[in-house]
Amino acid sequence: MSKINELFNQKLNVINVGIESFKGDLVKQNTEVTHLEWTPPGRGNPELIAALDMLEDPAILEKIEAANKVAVERIIKSQPVLIGFEKAIDCVPGMTKTMILHAGPPITWDKMNGPMRGAVTGAILFEGLASDLEEAAELAASGEITFSPCHEHNCVGSMAGVTSASMYMHIVENKTYGNIAYTNLSEQLSKILRMGANDQSVIDRLVWMRDVFGPILSAAMKLNPNGIDLRLMLAQALHMGDECHNRNVAGTTLLIQALTPFIIQTDFTLEQKREVFEFVASSDYFSGPTWMALAKCALDAAHGIENSTIVTTMARNGTDFGIRVSGIPGNTWFTGPAQKVVGPMFAGYKPEDSGLDIGDSAITETYGIGGFAMATAPAIVALVGGTIEDAIGYSKKMKEITTAENPNVTIPLLNFMGIPTGIDVRKVVQTGIMPIINTAIAHKEAGIGMIGAGITNPPVEAFEKALLTLSQNIQ
Repeated sequence: MSKINELFNQKLNVINVGIESFKGDLVKQNTEVTHLEWTPPGRGNPELIAALDMLEDPAILEKIEAANKVAVERIIKSQPVLIGFEKAIDCVPGMTKTMILHAGPPITWDKMNGPMRGAVTGAILFEGLASDLEEAAELAASGEITFSPCHEHNCVGSMAGVTSASMYMHIVENKTYGNIAYTNLSEQLSKILRMGANDQSVIDRLVWMRDVFGPILSAAMKLNPNGIDLRLMLAQALHMGDECHNRNVAGTTLLIQALTPFIIQTDFTLEQKREVFEFVASSDYFSGPTWMALAKCALDAAHGIENSTIVTTMARNGTDFGIRVSGIPGNTWFTGPAQKVVGPMFAGYKPEDSGLDIGDSAITETYGIGGFAMATAPAIVALVGGTIEDAIGYSKKMKEITTAENPNVTIPLLNFMGIPTGIDVRKVVQTGIMPIINTAIAHKEAGIGMIGAGITNPPVEAFEKALLTLSQNIQ
């Protein structure tokens, strides 16, 4: 009894397991407490537990580990280089004049949310396929427009992801493995097509981008025989305070710095060149799509490795969140419901105004930057919410569900730790830790645009479906 009394006379250090609200009660009593985030493997689902056990069989585990080593090495060794800019119709595989590429897994017009419908109708109007938005909506619903995921055409597109034939694209070549990835150009402002806005100002900007901005960038890159090494530039941008998903101050500065000597040599007028530089200076997001294409280029090189459990795609269409896994080749998507994004809103908007998570930009987190590299960009918390400690914690936590660190792209604040690389479906389901994604928030209705930014996670269902399929395919 005396020992028990002695125990309770000491200062308590409590570990709380289970319901987190118990932690708050202890904190109110001035007790030091650490909350242990823990869930049963596979959320206690017998089918998932059996699949996890099966994948731990020594003979099968050896195959998985060997395949994952190859997949992650291909991600790390990839050297994406920006080699040009051209119209989608002239470079994107399978593109047609009546095709519109969208973000996320496959979706039909009737299931698209407000922002994506707004972007689709705006793109139809921009392409001259309709005379007004009402006619554009009728055309979109008629079956005469082909909708297809960006990812299934070697592309990525931020937010609604909408890409049409006349839009200029980044062309990024993987110098290590030879594959190519594409993405369209940043519209810079918040009231833009990719956020679902589609009024005349949006269309006029797209026309200028098609007639001036894109051609100048294309001409500039034709004068650059070596291209721009994006992996090296990405590493520099992270060391300068970006995480290269939502914070791109350094990346945009570096990219336009690399392009400028060639832009000024083009035959365009001084006034047109001035417009280009002013447009890039209007927002730090100019390089945002560039990093998406880099990530897509590297991850595509790791897709289709038999027996691999590494995630090569995370993408959202505003209705569904989909992932693709290296060991399941082709365009097999595993989906769950798109989630809410939680974070600061622009003045005048409320959380209930928000559309659900949308866009291909989670390809950055799939690669290991964005939310996974928030420790490089403490200033990002002013945009997406949280604290500096949260930002550092996210980067550390993502190591628990990845298989390696990328030594080519490092985080100075964490002793130059390589970015967490190679999300493993098994680890996500085993631990219950979900990938962290920082992202913009579009209004739920068409025609309005960006209204905030924040943090979200994928739905666990997508990873559970992938795990079950993998368990049936690995022999």
